[in-house]
Parts: sequence; C-alpha cells; structure tokens
Amino acid sequence: MNISISSDAEGDLSDGYWFYEQQEPGLGSYFRSSILADIESLIVHGGVQQIIDGYHRMLCKTFPYSIYYRMDTAKSLTIVAVLGQRQNPDRLRDRITPNGE
Repeated sequence: MNISISSDAEGDLSDGYWFYEQQEPGLGSYFRSSILADIESLIVHGGVQQIIDGYHRMLCKTFPYSIYYRMDTAKSLTIVAVLGQRQNPDRLRDRITPNGE
C-alpha cells in the first residue's frame, strides 16, 4: 500500500506536535511518532475503517485523534486530515467536507 500525506494533514501533525510539546518537552515527539505508527498500520489495514463524511476514519491508539483518509486505488491512499477528537463536531465536519457541505 502506498500512503501519501496531504499538506493539510502535515499541518495537522505539526499543530499537534507543538500543542503536546508545550504541555511537556518530548511529548510532541512521542505524539508524532505514535500518529506515524498508526498511519503506517494502514499499509495492512487501509480501507477497512468506517467511512465518515466521505472519508475513511481511523481512531488513533494513543492520542485522542482521528486520521481521515481516502482510498485513491486499491493500493494507494491519501491522508487528508489528522484531527483531535475533542473538537466541536461541526468544526471537524467543516474541516473534512468541501465547503462545509
């Protein structure tokens, strides 16, 4: 499985890194490595997660985050967002749906 990460999702990872790094030095690195391990697991499990608002959603194992991705082909997927689950659901939906539809 080929996995690509959109620039928006890279920004989400960076935001999460800095949020957790401000909480405790080193926690940002742990956050990033944990999320990347979850993304890597999609090599085997990509495409089996529930579809929410048009994207597959995988719940992260260590942090309260969700990884939203789309299947491009049977062997390729793109991570479109990595979002905290503690946000207002309307804000999450606005972030992952085109024009908040």
